Amino acid sequence: MTQLQNMPSDTESISSGGPEKDHPTVPKWIKVGVFAAASALAGGLAAAWYYRKTLTRLQEAENREPEGVSSIPLDDSDD
Repeated sequence: MTQLQNMPSDTESISSGGPEKDHPTVPKWIKVGVFAAASALAGGLAAAWYYRKTLTRLQEAENREPEGVSSIPLDDSDD
Protein backbone atom coordinates (compact mmCIF):
# COMPACT_ATOMS: atom_id res chain seq x y z
CA MET A 1 0.00 0.00 0.00
CA THR A 2 2.97 2.33 0.43
CA GLN A 3 3.60 2.36 -3.34
CA LEU A 4 0.17 3.78 -4.00
CA GLN A 5 0.70 6.58 -1.51
CA ASN A 6 3.93 7.72 -3.20
CA MET A 7 2.52 7.74 -6.74
CA PRO A 8 1.49 11.17 -8.05
CA SER A 9 -2.08 11.82 -8.98
CA ASP A 10 -3.12 12.33 -12.61
CA THR A 11 -3.07 16.13 -12.32
CA GLU A 12 0.38 16.15 -10.71
CA SER A 13 1.94 13.91 -13.34
CA ILE A 14 0.56 15.99 -16.22
CA SER A 15 1.64 19.31 -14.77
CA SER A 16 5.10 18.13 -13.72
CA GLY A 17 5.84 16.29 -16.98
CA GLY A 18 6.21 19.36 -19.22
CA PRO A 19 9.08 21.81 -19.51
CA GLU A 20 9.38 24.33 -16.73
CA LYS A 21 8.43 27.89 -17.64
CA ASP A 22 10.71 29.43 -14.99
CA HIS A 23 13.96 28.56 -16.77
CA PRO A 24 14.48 30.04 -20.25
CA THR A 25 15.78 27.57 -22.80
CA VAL A 26 18.53 28.28 -25.31
CA PRO A 27 17.33 28.21 -28.93
CA LYS A 28 18.53 25.25 -30.97
CA TRP A 29 20.19 27.44 -33.62
CA ILE A 30 22.48 28.91 -30.95
CA LYS A 31 23.42 25.43 -29.74
CA VAL A 32 24.16 24.33 -33.31
CA GLY A 33 26.22 27.48 -33.94
CA VAL A 34 28.29 26.99 -30.81
CA PHE A 35 28.84 23.34 -31.67
CA ALA A 36 29.89 24.21 -35.23
CA ALA A 37 32.31 26.90 -34.04
CA ALA A 38 33.85 24.59 -31.45
CA SER A 39 34.15 21.83 -34.04
CA ALA A 40 35.86 24.15 -36.54
CA LEU A 41 38.26 25.39 -33.88
CA ALA A 42 39.09 21.86 -32.77
CA GLY A 43 39.61 20.76 -36.38
CA GLY A 44 41.92 23.69 -37.08
CA LEU A 45 43.97 23.01 -33.98
CA ALA A 46 44.16 19.31 -34.80
CA ALA A 47 45.34 20.05 -38.36
CA ALA A 48 47.94 22.54 -37.12
CA TRP A 49 49.22 20.02 -34.59
CA TYR A 50 49.32 17.22 -37.15
CA TYR A 51 51.16 19.33 -39.75
CA ARG A 52 53.33 21.24 -37.25
CA LYS A 53 56.64 19.99 -38.73
CA THR A 54 55.56 20.89 -42.24
CA LEU A 55 54.42 24.33 -41.12
CA THR A 56 57.75 24.89 -39.35
CA ARG A 57 59.69 23.90 -42.49
CA LEU A 58 57.61 26.25 -44.63
CA GLN A 59 58.21 29.13 -42.22
CA GLU A 60 61.95 28.45 -42.18
CA ALA A 61 62.11 28.26 -45.98
CA GLU A 62 60.28 31.55 -46.25
CA ASN A 63 62.78 33.29 -43.96
CA ARG A 64 65.94 32.15 -45.74
CA GLU A 65 66.84 32.52 -49.36
CA PRO A 66 68.97 29.93 -51.16
CA GLU A 67 72.48 31.07 -52.09
CA GLY A 68 73.11 32.06 -55.69
CA VAL A 69 69.44 32.53 -56.49
CA SER A 70 68.20 36.06 -57.03
CA SER A 71 64.78 37.12 -55.91
CA ILE A 72 62.09 37.16 -58.53
CA PRO A 73 60.24 40.49 -58.53
CA LEU A 74 56.52 40.17 -58.01
CA ASP A 75 55.69 43.25 -60.08
CA ASP A 76 55.61 42.29 -63.77
CA SER A 77 54.33 45.62 -65.08
CA ASP A 78 56.02 46.88 -68.23
CA ASP A 79 56.46 50.65 -68.15
